[in-house]
Amino acid sequence: MSTLANITLPETQKVAIVASLGAPVQIKDHPVTAVDKLLPGQCLLKMVCTGVCHTDLHAAMGDWPVKPITPLIGGHEGVGIIVAIGANTTNSPVKLGDRVGVKWIANSCYNCEQCRKGYEQNCDNVKLSGYTVDGTFSQYLVSWVHSVTPIPENIDSESAASILCAGLTVYRALKYSETTPGDWVVIPGAGGGLGHLAVQYAKYMGRRVIAIDGGEEKHKLCMELGADRWIDFTKCHDIVGEIKKLTDGYGAHAAIVTTASSSGYTQAIDYLRDNGRLMAVGLPAKATLDASIFFTVFKSITIHGSYVGNRQDAMEAVSIAASGAVKCRYQLKKLVDIEKVYEDMAKGKIAGRIVLSIDQ
Repeated sequence: MSTLANITLPETQKVAIVASLGAPVQIKDHPVTAVDKLLPGQCLLKMVCTGVCHTDLHAAMGDWPVKPITPLIGGHEGVGIIVAIGANTTNSPVKLGDRVGVKWIANSCYNCEQCRKGYEQNCDNVKLSGYTVDGTFSQYLVSWVHSVTPIPENIDSESAASILCAGLTVYRALKYSETTPGDWVVIPGAGGGLGHLAVQYAKYMGRRVIAIDGGEEKHKLCMELGADRWIDFTKCHDIVGEIKKLTDGYGAHAAIVTTASSSGYTQAIDYLRDNGRLMAVGLPAKATLDASIFFTVFKSITIHGSYVGNRQDAMEAVSIAASGAVKCRYQLKKLVDIEKVYEDMAKGKIAGRIVLSIDQ
């Protein structure tokens, strides 16, 4: 028998859905999964809020090489309350009433080689929120008890939402960058959604940060967040030379490249010091990585594709944010605003992150 909180579930809910790839996102009525339809290990969440990530726009447009399902309910940065758990679920780490987060990695098999090694995101049978399974742009959502991320009491749901993707992604990239306290880390796009979180996680980890972005507003933000040095790419004509100057001629130890342009990757080979790490995070749809093979080898540069993170990475990233060491700068809107959010995102008008409250 399924377990259900003492509430009455509606038969339908409001969701933001894309009927076919490239179609406009629309708010529509959609069935709520009945409790007796939950499989063992599944849970039903009543959603509180959800972040909006650039990945959601890529999903709606279908412009990545790996295509999403349609019709598509997007979203993968959600926070909700568990209101039901599927029958015959055993050893559940969460219970009814818990506040939990839903990530890009909705679930994985936990039994394949990649899962056993902690690379759940590379599981052959991985389920992706808002891409291959229904996402967080909904009032109710089916998830999995062993994959959701518990949200600590001392962080609000809206602040936690973007940590589940943007925060997790840059935290893991820094964690695997093989840098140590005092090392120089370059963050292109430091004033953006991922970048401003990367600055904070880097400082929490004791790294020295060179923030790259454009404009006085982002300059002020990056310095407020603890960046050690600033480079305005709209004014600096020799970014490579400036980085070397700031690092006593040696170059940076690592670059966390969150930009969606190939130029952010190409420059990194030149400004990294010997044995530097290029952490490739941004996912442009069609751009390629054009780097000097000679200098990549000659300088012993490591190019490391860093793709979101596993369950442990997520718990660590959220815990750090809950401590107050990392704060997400976001604008709060409503689910019904999603179409305008997508329009502004496509035009590059959004600074920081957008979080949608789920009207219930």
